[in-house]
Amino acid sequence: MLSFQQLACRRDGHVLFDDVNLVIHTGQKVGVVGKNGCGKSSLFQMVLGLLDTDEGSVGYPQDTRLSNVAQDTPAVERSAIDYVIDGHKTYRQLEQQAAAAESVGGVEYANSLAALEDAGAYQIQPQASALLNGLGFSTDQHSWSVSQFSGGWRMRLNLAQALMCPCDLLLLDEPTNHLDLDAVLWLEQWLRSFDGTLLLISHDREFLDRVCTHVAHIERQKITLYRGNYSAFEKLRAAQLANQQAFYERQQKQRQHMQSFVDRFRAQATKARQAQSRLKMLERLEDIGPAHVDSEFQFEFQPPDSLPNPLLTLDKVALGYGDSRVLENVSVSIQQGDRIGLLGANGAGKSTLVKALVGELSPSAGERRASRNLVVGYFAQHQVDDQPAEMQPLTLLLARYPELSESQGRKYLGGYGFNGDAVFQTIDTLSGGERARLALAMIIRQRPNLLLLDEPTNHLDIDMRHALTDALQGFNGALVVISHDRSLLRASVDSLMLVAHRRVKPFDDDLDGYAKWLSEQRDSGGSSKSANESRQDSALSRKERKQADAERRKQLAPMRRAVDQQSTLVGKITDELSAVRNTLGLNDLYTEGRKSDLARFLQEEATLAARLDDAEEALLLQMEELEQAERREAG
Repeated sequence: MLSFQQLACRRDGHVLFDDVNLVIHTGQKVGVVGKNGCGKSSLFQMVLGLLDTDEGSVGYPQDTRLSNVAQDTPAVERSAIDYVIDGHKTYRQLEQQAAAAESVGGVEYANSLAALEDAGAYQIQPQASALLNGLGFSTDQHSWSVSQFSGGWRMRLNLAQALMCPCDLLLLDEPTNHLDLDAVLWLEQWLRSFDGTLLLISHDREFLDRVCTHVAHIERQKITLYRGNYSAFEKLRAAQLANQQAFYERQQKQRQHMQSFVDRFRAQATKARQAQSRLKMLERLEDIGPAHVDSEFQFEFQPPDSLPNPLLTLDKVALGYGDSRVLENVSVSIQQGDRIGLLGANGAGKSTLVKALVGELSPSAGERRASRNLVVGYFAQHQVDDQPAEMQPLTLLLARYPELSESQGRKYLGGYGFNGDAVFQTIDTLSGGERARLALAMIIRQRPNLLLLDEPTNHLDIDMRHALTDALQGFNGALVVISHDRSLLRASVDSLMLVAHRRVKPFDDDLDGYAKWLSEQRDSGGSSKSANESRQDSALSRKERKQADAERRKQLAPMRRAVDQQSTLVGKITDELSAVRNTLGLNDLYTEGRKSDLARFLQEEATLAARLDDAEEALLLQMEELEQAERREAG
């Protein structure tokens, strides 16, 4: 389907990747991952023909149909549903031909109508409506003009248009950035059922896990294709890095020993031949680089100055804007140590609730009671956008926290990836991810005892998301978070609350239960029932669900045991290989009298390395089969 041959890409004098040779086959769903700036988007532009290759080529069959998400959305007066249908270019062309042939009539008009029917004309409107509904648009909004929507919603329209386009190769660059959790879950299911080839750039680990069959990792100017989802890639990558680091350290000792021999004996006639032999061996040694596994992001929350209890209470409040009420009869008490994730469809009132907790929005009824020692740390997209454009990260930090010295400020910002001269860039030149990191740095420096996060992971890469999740796990205060990143939610919250039907209620299930509840809501067509009523009416009771889960675990047990056994075998071979390489690092092995021993250990190393490759390949196949079986069981 898609091949890269000796592909190279350079930007501003820097090599992003070089000598890339790989093939992506039809039907594969490939997650493209790597640090920000490594060349992921440039690779997409090369595939789309928007960027020339510096060397090599990108190839795919001439009749391949491509689709990708447009980055700009004109503020046109065209309706949302017509804008989405425009993505089906074949249909639009046939529609125009039919309109032109209508005045002629006869066979030509009949043929054009037949061509429209063959193209699925009667399913076009329902298909576009389903895409819009799945991405969070209400039925009323289908007829709105594109110009009526905000920037984030226009990006959803672009995504719907790209999905509307019949294609063999679909390219999606951060498609979840402007989506809420409900829309992410819907998109995940859509992509899993998509039968074409997919290239996906995403920093959402769980989304990558559930959608991708392969991972293309861009690192150190190379692109490596791995079989399996993102978790499989992470495990294999971690093992490779650990093995690489150990081998690198042993190889350095081996280099030092041989170089020492060469330096000491090259000038002596009796040792000159041996020295030349060692020098050639030194030159032939593979240049193994040290493994760089440390993230550039290192930060943590300092303990709050005080932890009053309760921190904040909303008592029977009503919330809204003007005459429009969004939430009614809301009673929430935030206690010391609470860790709450807010669930609910876009527009249900999650952000409204958070604004009331912050104090930005006053209740139209009821009461908000805050502790005298309450310190709120609040992250929302408008705070990212409202940072003073002409200031620099360091000057902004020192202006807000004058007790810091310049060196302390630079060290603090370094934990958020602002190293060296990056602290002197003006904020208007920073990327979206950099501005989000700066906003987090400012909030965390407050030492809040209540942290309110509204979609904090937008524009953050995987390393920064991981660092934020780790920091949140060590946070001593109370946490309320809205996020479409399930990995962050699973790791950082203890309870869930559902915002729906103008109410806020505890959700006494987990994120997987929420996905099932959403599916039930869609199947029933409905939003008329409350969350509790819908759960009571579910086809499976909690007890029956547990029984079904137990039966599923029983059926998958043999496959899991096989994966565990293969994983153990990989570990065993890795240990044996490490032992042989330790031996190869011994100085006395390279003496004249131990030539046969050296040859034997080198042969053993080659055999074990080949066995390890085969074992890892078998493990990935078994993990992929298990993942597919789990997906079938799940739905």
